Amino acid sequence: MPDPVAAYIALGSNLGDRRALLDEAIARMRLQPGIEVISVSSHHETEPVGGPAGQGKYLNAVAHLRTTLTALQLLHVLQAVETQLGRVRTERFGPRTIDLDLLLYGSEMLRIQEPGCDLIVPHPRLHERLFVLEPLVEIAPLAVHPLLQSTAKDLLERLKRPCEPRRELAGQNAVVTGSTSGIGRAIALALADAGANILVHGRRSMQAAESVAGECRLKQVDALCFLADLRDENDCAGMVDFAWDLWTKGVDVWINNAGADTLTGEAAHRSFERKLQELWAVDVRATMLLARRAGARMKQQRRGVILTMGWDQAQTGMEGDSGQLFGACKAAVMAFTKSLALDLAPQVRVNCLAPGWIRTAWGAGASDAWQTRALRETPLARWGTPEDVAQAARWLVSPAAQFITGQIVRIDGGAIRG
Repeated sequence: MPDPVAAYIALGSNLGDRRALLDEAIARMRLQPGIEVISVSSHHETEPVGGPAGQGKYLNAVAHLRTTLTALQLLHVLQAVETQLGRVRTERFGPRTIDLDLLLYGSEMLRIQEPGCDLIVPHPRLHERLFVLEPLVEIAPLAVHPLLQSTAKDLLERLKRPCEPRRELAGQNAVVTGSTSGIGRAIALALADAGANILVHGRRSMQAAESVAGECRLKQVDALCFLADLRDENDCAGMVDFAWDLWTKGVDVWINNAGADTLTGEAAHRSFERKLQELWAVDVRATMLLARRAGARMKQQRRGVILTMGWDQAQTGMEGDSGQLFGACKAAVMAFTKSLALDLAPQVRVNCLAPGWIRTAWGAGASDAWQTRALRETPLARWGTPEDVAQAARWLVSPAAQFITGQIVRIDGGAIRG
């Protein structure tokens, strides 16, 4: 005979004589071979969670069992008791005479799927439900969730704790070039969410820059604007100087996101040579000048993180004029990033984001052929969003990535080609 296993069962009812139904379910489990009921919590009355409106309140409890049944055999017993007590399965989270859920089965982590059965242990929502954790803690505060490696008591305290936003960049100062729209705007907002003060950069429109700065301020951080034409070497130098004059403690994060738009509007119809000139001036030359000047300041202050912007297909190639243009320019940025990381280490970290098919202004208006291609080439089967890139940037500049430098980080839904 197998050794007994400790198991915990959640009981709930919101139809009929709720207390009598819970008590009868326990009594029927006591009669089952291979099951010993060790203890049962008191009854907890709670509001329904999910399901149709107008349901009555639930009466909940948790029982501690010792059993020689397998988890699947125990589940079948629970389902049989539910049926005997009038449980009818109609709509999800609907009212029921009795609900018996297997919460924990020893230290096992199981997923069993068969006709009429989908068993997951530990219960996938155990750690999210007060009406389960409160009675569980009453009888077994030290029961351990084998996946989360936390006791029931700790899980309950964590769930009751007020939810506070993670502010891993609180008090830091960040510059994001090209942050009036698209990926740059998303990055600025993500860093503001993390607690960083933001310098928003645009080329021409103070109104657009101030709009993003206003969004950042709503997140309880300081945000200012700076207009600069990054094709101009003096503007590049002036922007770095302005940032360090603005923040006496220095700049902690510098993100070179700005890039020339050669895909939309009038610029899309320019010659190859004109597009190359624009891309080289903004995407490559300005990135190098800004990163070198900001990097020198950061190295002197002995801290800082720099991100540049590459392109995933610069590593694999893409046909057409745009493939040649962006491939050459972004590959230059990626190579520069690796070299700069070596020069600025160990005081400053330097990494490169390499987005794939991201739905920016061009992606939103792309033809059906491009829409189909983007989905076909992306294993995750969707366009990326500016927010996807922004969250990667937030992580890379945070203390959580403090051992990462000199890397090309692809944000492309797994699009491995070539």
